[in-house]
Amino acid sequence: MSAAPARSYAPEVIVAAGCLIALITFGPRASAGLFQIPMTLEFGWGRDTFSIAIAIQNLLWGLGAPFAGAVADRFGTVRVLCFGAVLYALGLVVMAYAATPLTLHLGAGVLIGFGLSACSFNLVLAAFGKLLPESWRPMAFGAGTAAGSFGQFLFPPIGNILIEQIGWHQALVVFAGSVLLVMPFAFMLATRKDGVTQPSATANLPGQSIKQALTEAFKHRSYVLLVLGFFTCGFQLAFITAHMPAYLKDVGMAAWVGGWTLAVIGLANAFGSLCSGWLSTRMPKRHLLAWIYLGRSVAIAAFILLPPSPATALAFGAVIGLFWLSTIPPTSSLVMLMFGTKYMAMLYGFAFFSHQVGGFLGVLLGGFLYEASGSYQIVWWLSIALGIASALINLPIIEKAVERPLAQPA
Repeated sequence: MSAAPARSYAPEVIVAAGCLIALITFGPRASAGLFQIPMTLEFGWGRDTFSIAIAIQNLLWGLGAPFAGAVADRFGTVRVLCFGAVLYALGLVVMAYAATPLTLHLGAGVLIGFGLSACSFNLVLAAFGKLLPESWRPMAFGAGTAAGSFGQFLFPPIGNILIEQIGWHQALVVFAGSVLLVMPFAFMLATRKDGVTQPSATANLPGQSIKQALTEAFKHRSYVLLVLGFFTCGFQLAFITAHMPAYLKDVGMAAWVGGWTLAVIGLANAFGSLCSGWLSTRMPKRHLLAWIYLGRSVAIAAFILLPPSPATALAFGAVIGLFWLSTIPPTSSLVMLMFGTKYMAMLYGFAFFSHQVGGFLGVLLGGFLYEASGSYQIVWWLSIALGIASALINLPIIEKAVERPLAQPA
């Protein structure tokens, strides 16, 4: 007899709640670039000051993700999500009233970074893996990622309007209130304690400890390649999110172009993520990842080589959006395929940490190299090179469960 499901809600309800959490948490974070120009103008800061805060956010989001995942794997998801939402909202409020670089780094960097690690889509996808029947998982991973993308479509235009109508300080407070809506939806993703999960085609090793799971994962060549390739995803996404509005302003475009470019990225990504979840069940996941990374490099090269205009910016948003978070369904599916669901939140969290180290460097180099050279060109070309490297890194991945010794009879 198979184990009893670890869920108490219908799969449709679980997916809907997870998607709403992904939408709510991704939206304000994807809108961060809108606040760079007003903050730096008001306080006379360089773009490197703002970049440090967002870089810290990316790094701590990634650093906290494995630990938040381990706590959720061990004690359930609800408390972690609620705690993360409170930290995230508090960080937005501190950012709203930051008058010094240190306060900005505390709010936008430390508090939002750790808050995101405990309430963003990394925990939602892990909960989907534990709570949903196996046949639901690939498309649910795509739907959860697409919902985060729709948050990116929804929030930047709203953020632009709020900044113009009530000011950037109050806009951040409004975003803080929206993040607290995560808490009621979190209860629909309640998972049992002690790692009880839905049955999986990849059996978990009985009695496996966290230390044993980590040792097994980091000795597994395919997992290490997957983690290394994910670095590029974070580098490209964080750089574009934080610096695209400022880059477009530098080349003579109005503020609305930056906001709508981010929004178009989010809308296209909703479609791209759903397609990625569907394709993850129909083609080798390593090949899908390689095509995504290569497609990003081609799109970035075309964007920076073509003459700048609102049309090229919006077209770039549409194309890069198709590849934006489409890495997540095949990446999370590969982690689950290799190691099962018991420690999925933690092991995906380590992959996500690599993603966020990339994000940290993408944002930081964007700010510092801009201040040093007056241009973002070096980072654009570095993004292209990293995309090609990640396409090649993912090709040798072997898509099968880790080989484990059979349990010995008593």
